[in-house]
Amino acid sequence: MAVQKRKTKQQVIAAVAKAEQTSELNPKTTNYEFGGPIGALAMVVILPVIVLFFATCCDSTGYPSQAIKDDWKTAILSKLNKDFLYNLFDPIAFLIYVGFVAMLAIFYMVLPGENIPGITLRDGTKHKYRMNGFASFHTTFFVALYFLKDTGLKPLLFVYDHYVGLAFASIIFSYIVSFAVYFASFKRGKLLALGGNTGNAIYDFMIGRELNPRIESFDIKFFTELRPGLIGWMAINYCLAAKQFADLGYITNAMLLVQCFQSWYVIDSLWNEEAVLTTMDITTDGFGFMLAFGLYTWVPFTYTLQARYLVDFPRSISWIEFGAILFLNFVGYFIFRSANSQKNEFRAYPNSPESKQLKYLQTKVGSKLITSGWWGMSRHINYLGDWLMAFSWSLPCGFASPIPYFYPVYFGILLLHRERRDDHKCRTKYGKDWETYCKTVKYRIIPGIY
Repeated sequence: MAVQKRKTKQQVIAAVAKAEQTSELNPKTTNYEFGGPIGALAMVVILPVIVLFFATCCDSTGYPSQAIKDDWKTAILSKLNKDFLYNLFDPIAFLIYVGFVAMLAIFYMVLPGENIPGITLRDGTKHKYRMNGFASFHTTFFVALYFLKDTGLKPLLFVYDHYVGLAFASIIFSYIVSFAVYFASFKRGKLLALGGNTGNAIYDFMIGRELNPRIESFDIKFFTELRPGLIGWMAINYCLAAKQFADLGYITNAMLLVQCFQSWYVIDSLWNEEAVLTTMDITTDGFGFMLAFGLYTWVPFTYTLQARYLVDFPRSISWIEFGAILFLNFVGYFIFRSANSQKNEFRAYPNSPESKQLKYLQTKVGSKLITSGWWGMSRHINYLGDWLMAFSWSLPCGFASPIPYFYPVYFGILLLHRERRDDHKCRTKYGKDWETYCKTVKYRIIPGIY
């Protein structure tokens, strides 16, 4: 009996010690972002409505620009009639969407790829990530070509005809994934995100509670980061180009620019997949509704607005305009990729000849902040390049409607907010060293302006 009591006491001590260790690893989050719980609730409710708004109203029968000129309330409400609400769930579209994501998950697990270690986490662990995003991309389209060889363009036209159903399917799927990872985060031994452990269910659900939700070696966040969003974006884009070809018998040069720009952006991102391991999404943010919805729904169904617009409102542009837009995109890409490559080179290979040429500020916490090269011009020079590319994607659509410009406007606001988040994080982490760094690198994004 005494032995049993001693064991019980030892178990209690061990349990207390484990609880203390867990509390140290997962401290309570005290600061809110995005407007706190109210802002989180708004995002969870309103963002899906925005996607459905664009999916239902941005076509040749109910386009917002014309609706605003006439009677926008009547035009929009006519789209949201009881028949539309009843038919919002498209079973075939839902099965196709889920099958598409499942196919990408299988590719992630079975296709060859180098296993690259990520950063060391707070608990001392270091996950490995399989780099086969580019292989998944081209394998997806090899599979598509195989099934299309005897059927022509007909299967591709399904996307345009069932666009609303596919968008709604992605929304349902993103909610399912978000709830699954949220409830799973309460299991023992989970490493939580420093910003997602407030105790408020709505906020933590939105921002992401667990840092790296995994099923064995399958990293849910890493898989979601590039594959369903970026590859899904391109799959929809190519189907929309096929729809324009079916309607016109050719593809306009404006559509060609949009397809080439966005394809290059996606292919480049997948080819340089390793670079995502040092982004805030992977290193800092938890995986919740914000990332799940953003990557399963927002990216593929709002980033395709330009291609969808050009299906319903085909436009050809002069070769002078073509060349000017092409040049702007090239400038944006050059800034974006050169800056990101320079930072990744400095972090991964600090002793390389290129890295040794860079000046830096040595912080007290051990990190080195680059103060020359691209990163001596502004603290987020890559954001400038990224936005210039986004703007160039919309220019082929002309200026008859503001809808194709939703993405660069939204993206600009997102980048400004992300820069502020990063600034707050760095001020907290580096203290006076960050103040010294900001005096050396004065501008936030645009050199000489902002």
